Amino acid sequence: MTKDATFENALAFAQDLIRLPSPPGQEEPVVRRVQDEMVALGFTQVRTDEVGNVIGVVPGSGRAPTVMLNSHVDVVAEGDPAEWEHPPYGGVVADGCLHGRGAMDIKGPLALQTYAAASLMGRTEGDVVVAHTVLEERGGWGMEHLIESGGVKPDAVIIGEATKGDIAIGHRGRGELEVVLHGLAGHASVPDRARNALDLVPSVLAAIQDLAADQPADPVLGRASLVATGIDVLPESRNVIPDRVTVVIDWRVLPDSTDEGLIRSVQEAIARRLPTVPGGFRIEVQMARERQGTYTGLHRDRRLFTPGFLMDADAPMIQAAARAVGRRDGVGPATVRPWAFATDGGWSRGIHGIPTLGFAPGEERFAHTNRERLDLDEARWALSRYPDLILAVQGSLR
Repeated sequence: MTKDATFENALAFAQDLIRLPSPPGQEEPVVRRVQDEMVALGFTQVRTDEVGNVIGVVPGSGRAPTVMLNSHVDVVAEGDPAEWEHPPYGGVVADGCLHGRGAMDIKGPLALQTYAAASLMGRTEGDVVVAHTVLEERGGWGMEHLIESGGVKPDAVIIGEATKGDIAIGHRGRGELEVVLHGLAGHASVPDRARNALDLVPSVLAAIQDLAADQPADPVLGRASLVATGIDVLPESRNVIPDRVTVVIDWRVLPDSTDEGLIRSVQEAIARRLPTVPGGFRIEVQMARERQGTYTGLHRDRRLFTPGFLMDADAPMIQAAARAVGRRDGVGPATVRPWAFATDGGWSRGIHGIPTLGFAPGEERFAHTNRERLDLDEARWALSRYPDLILAVQGSLR
C-alpha cells in the first residue's frame, strides 16, 4: 500500500534520516532509508548508481520537460555533542522546530522534496526525477557523476538547499588552494642548521590579505573573497624545526574563475611581498586535492572545487517559479536572490548548463552549527508550494 504524502509522514521521515549519521563517504544507511521511502511512496525506477546516489522517478503522463529535485545525503560532522541544546542525532521536535545535524542542511528539505514529488503522482505530464547525491560537502562528486554519466537527463534542476522560501538563482564557487612552503628540517636545539618553513608564513599571510582586498565583484553575486583557514606543519614534533608548512586558502570565486587563474594570482601576490625567496626555501601554490572514497567502494583523487553559477533573474523559468511559490504573507512573488554558500547547482548549471534554481525552507545561519534547526511552520508551507513550483518550472520550459 502506498504511503500517504502528508507533512506528518515527511516529518517522521526527516527524523529517521537525522538519526542515521552520514558523513561524506559513509552515506549508505541514509541512502537505504531513502530507497525504502521512495518505494513506499510509489516511485518507479528506484535505484542507486555507481557512486551511491539514490534516484527515483514520478513518471509523467506525456512529453513535458523533466524536472529533477536534488538534495544531498551527506552531512558535516556534529562536533562536540555536549555543545548542542538537543542531541545532534536525536531528530528532536521542540519549540516548533526540528533539531539536529541535517535538520535544515539538508535532510529536512530532502524529505520535503521527496514527498512533494510523491504528491504529484498522476498529476504531472513530465517526469519528476528525485536524485539525492553523495559527497556534496566535499566538492560534489555525486552530482558531478550523476550528470556526466548520463544516469539522469533533466531539463531543469531544483536544489533543496535552504533559501527561507526565496528562489535562489546561483552562488559563488568555492576553491581550496594550498601554499606549500619547503625548508630544511632540523633539531630545535640547533636552529642555524635548518631552514624553518614557518619563517615564510608572515609574508604569505600578508599576500593573501593583499589579494583579498583586491577581488572582482558581480552585481548579483557580490565580491569574490578569500581567507587563510589553516596552517599544517610537518614534522609535527614540537622540538623539530619544520621543513614543510601548508597554508590553506578558502576562496569563494565568481563563476568564470579557473584553476590556472587562481594559482597565478596567489603566486603573483606572494612575489610582490617576497620578491626573492631566501636560499634553501621553495614555495609551491596548488589546488588542494583529496583522496575520496564512496561507500560503494570507488576511490579517486579529486580537487576541492565547487563551481559557481548564476541564472538570469528575468528568465521565464525563474519568473514562473517566483510567481508559483509566492511569499508566505501571500503578497507578490517570491524574492529572487543568490545563495551565500556553494551547492551542487554549480555542477548542474555552472558546468553542464542545465537550468537550475533553489527553493527550500531554512535559515542559512544555522547551517554547519550546533544550533541547526528547521522551523516546522515554514517547512509545512514550503511543502505546500513545491508541487506548484515543479509544475510551473515544467510549464516554463515547454
